[in-house]
Amino acid sequence: MTDTTDLLAPSTGMGAVTLRVGDLDRMIAYYRDGIRLELLAQENGRAVLGRGSTPIVLLEHAPELKHATPGSAGLFHTAILFDTKADLAASLYSVATRYPNTFTGSADHLVSIAFYLTDPEGNGVELYWDRDRTEWSWTHGRIEMDSLYVDPNGFLRENVTEAAVDAALARPGRVGHVHLSVGDVESARAFYVDRLGFSTTAAMGGQALFVSAGGYHHHMAMNVWNSRGAGRRAPALGLGLVRIEVPTGDDLGALTERMRHYGVETRDDGRAVRFDDPWANLIEVRTAE
Repeated sequence: MTDTTDLLAPSTGMGAVTLRVGDLDRMIAYYRDGIRLELLAQENGRAVLGRGSTPIVLLEHAPELKHATPGSAGLFHTAILFDTKADLAASLYSVATRYPNTFTGSADHLVSIAFYLTDPEGNGVELYWDRDRTEWSWTHGRIEMDSLYVDPNGFLRENVTEAAVDAALARPGRVGHVHLSVGDVESARAFYVDRLGFSTTAAMGGQALFVSAGGYHHHMAMNVWNSRGAGRRAPALGLGLVRIEVPTGDDLGALTERMRHYGVETRDDGRAVRFDDPWANLIEVRTAE
């Protein structure tokens, strides 16, 4: 069992996900006009999109890169969390209207309601809303989740409003969790739980692992559904960086020392620490301050 002193702080959360993209204008249009994120900044081949003052997706123009080969490790999806069903419905309505061919599915996970998309360059996107934590069910330290069908048209009929769509950019949103494709689950558990300090919240044998801080259903997940046996990633379009936000500098310092203790090579610029997971997915941890 992981010692509590080696766990990430309960208020740890996820920050913006960086994607390396081949067609910057096309990808900005998708996340801005489809998902309904606001273009917060753009310069030098880099665009930041989010809600309010919260960055959610950072797009880096990398036309020299190609798409990863099938079966590679990398991003499974970036999950954008909305505070209300109406906010989720507004985003879903927008993307369904403008980019209907990017919709790939939906699910009631008991803890949340989720809709799945694939952006124009093949990056997975989840749009979701959480049920209140009082409605979540835990058994022996594991969260109860499922994948029950949700009718997207029925969800829109019940929840979308013209006012919510018009006010979409003013409504909150953030990265709720990040799901990765990895080569094997045991190595993922050793890295993300034993070293990094997340707690396991659910597992699907050797197929998938769900981990979190502070009793959330999951801040990160790793699966082998498309990538079993994958080795370290070669430079490619797609995932550039996963950000984790810890509450204080002391939390960041403790994490840095723990990773170094386990022999993980870290790069520390004084504000954030970066390191690679076993598949060369780049992880950055910084303070929420």
